[in-house]
Amino acid sequence: MFNNRALVIVIVLGILAWVGSASLYTVNETERGIKLRFGEIVENDIQPGLHFKWPVLNTVRLFDTRVLSVDASATRYLTSDSKAVIVDSFVKWQIINPAQYYEATRGSEQAAERLIAPRTDEALRNKFGQTTLTQIVRERPATQSDNQEVVKKVQQEDSDVATERDELMVDPISQLDQAMRRELGVRILDIRVKRIELPGEVTQAVYERMNSQREQAARGYRAEGTRQAEEIRADADRQREETLASGRQIAETTRGEGDAAAAAIYSAAYQQNAGFFDFYRTLQAYRESFKGQNDLMVLSPSSNQFLQLFKQGNGDASSAATP
Repeated sequence: MFNNRALVIVIVLGILAWVGSASLYTVNETERGIKLRFGEIVENDIQPGLHFKWPVLNTVRLFDTRVLSVDASATRYLTSDSKAVIVDSFVKWQIINPAQYYEATRGSEQAAERLIAPRTDEALRNKFGQTTLTQIVRERPATQSDNQEVVKKVQQEDSDVATERDELMVDPISQLDQAMRRELGVRILDIRVKRIELPGEVTQAVYERMNSQREQAARGYRAEGTRQAEEIRADADRQREETLASGRQIAETTRGEGDAAAAAIYSAAYQQNAGFFDFYRTLQAYRESFKGQNDLMVLSPSSNQFLQLFKQGNGDASSAATP
């Protein structure tokens, strides 16, 4: 009898423990829950904490309300100027209505991603179809400089490009967010573009166009350099001619002044002793005339004044220099 009563007590306590454990449940801070009664939602958006439910009658589904990501596959889009681009993106989303989310996906995150991905593709396709390739992809000039000003300028250009792409995603995010709130009970926080590439056939055409532009720019730089070189060379030649002309003018002036000074000196010397001057000039003329070894002169001494000193005879040439 005692053993049967103890067994009953143990069974009752076990049942009470099971009922207590089955009646209480906990919702974590990163979760929200819904309460079901035979599959029908009877309580929505259960907040974090300790809660009660009826065993067997009620079941609880918990959902992660942290920010989740959906990676979209790389997709080909056409821009408004009929250029093809390949866009690789991902979506940040969050559950805000657990009941609606459960009804749309039965609580499956994979099902939610399958519903979000095509709507994201549609929103991006519409936006890229209204945007030109230049607005989507902007070329940044390459630089190898360590100059701080250049680095800051490049960083500012990168920031500007990022801002433009953020603005490009405003409409797709808004459209997708409104649709997903109605259909899934989730909020779209952001659509991020990881990379934008051109198709292979377009890349080659773009490369050739860029190469042609660079060659054209190089030809322009070379032509400008040639023009500047010609201008510098012409200016240098002009300055050279001006310098030579000025030098020749100074030389001629100096030579003229020297000749005038020499003539004045000769004239003054001649006036001091005209006979000696004539004698000296005659000797100079003799020296220049008879300095060669094979010189031959045929003159008449009696009739030529050039040899008058020889007619003085026996060294009496000094008398010729006497005034």
